Amino acid sequence: MSLIKISAEHSSEVHIDENHWKARLQNIVQDRSRAALIISRALASRIDTNFDIDCEIHIFEIPDGEEGKSAQTLIKLWDWLGAAGFTRSDLIVGIGGGATTDIAGFAAATWLRGIDWVAIPTSVAGMVDAAIGGKTGMNSDYGKNLIGAFHSPTHVIIDTTWLRTLSDRDFSAGLAEVVKCGFISDTKILDLVQGKSVKDIREDQCLVTALITAAVTVKASAVEKDFKDNFHREILNYGHTLGHTIEIDSKYSLRHGEAVAIGMVFAAELSCAFGKLDSTIVELHREILGNLSLPISYKRDAWQRLYPLLSLDKKARGRAIRFVTLDALGETNRLEAPNESELRAIYERVSK
Repeated sequence: MSLIKISAEHSSEVHIDENHWKARLQNIVQDRSRAALIISRALASRIDTNFDIDCEIHIFEIPDGEEGKSAQTLIKLWDWLGAAGFTRSDLIVGIGGGATTDIAGFAAATWLRGIDWVAIPTSVAGMVDAAIGGKTGMNSDYGKNLIGAFHSPTHVIIDTTWLRTLSDRDFSAGLAEVVKCGFISDTKILDLVQGKSVKDIREDQCLVTALITAAVTVKASAVEKDFKDNFHREILNYGHTLGHTIEIDSKYSLRHGEAVAIGMVFAAELSCAFGKLDSTIVELHREILGNLSLPISYKRDAWQRLYPLLSLDKKARGRAIRFVTLDALGETNRLEAPNESELRAIYERVSK
């Protein structure tokens, strides 16, 4: 078992192991009066929610994926919590992918101005990204994650057993966030995945655990240095500026990691054109992401729809669009206010 501690607005513990989520959660909730388990519909029928403890367990099912990150879902959660009589000493537990832990954490952040919560991510992306670091939130009609709060879980329980039932596509999409950590910080991650397919990685449980642990460590370090996302933590958004707009344009038919993979190639091309990045590193992006069955291009005629959405990115300052870029492997920088024609020219390199 691996234990990673994160010191931000309060201390959080990330537990990484196999076949341990229920026993560990039972230990956490046993001293609480009530616990709300917020679970995506796809998982609800597969989870044993019987606990041999003196604690009221309430099960709240929400829509799967990004559909669950809506104002309508949040209002229902508030109503459920109120009807069940949840107080400041009670607990919220989010069990599911990143969308589920995002909205569960936001419900915890806003109920009674903040109660404790626990994240139990069940996808690769949830384990290495969404559940770590205290960013909670929901989507708006104008963009992804535009409404939210910083509110860290007290515990993150990462049980790699959940990953056995993921489709190859979902597993691959989650690996995009792992690879991102390799490009921006821990280059050993790139050594571990280079030349490997999704099948190669899934068949090596030790490798899966090593990759998750390394990615969590990268994110934990960034969060500790910059909890409120003022500058340093922005490195975690490498590939996300364009990636989020592609998610929206695709009406979420693309997974988050698939859109981010395209966004990383775009960011690498920007880094090469306007900075110091060597072109061989741009090709390394294409090689690694392509081997993992991730998309590295998007529709050419989409640019006129994507460009207006870029200004809604959380890194934007006023009218200036800002991108996280690379100077070299593990060395990040920022590119601010490139003009539309420059961006369009770079987009053509990642479009088809």
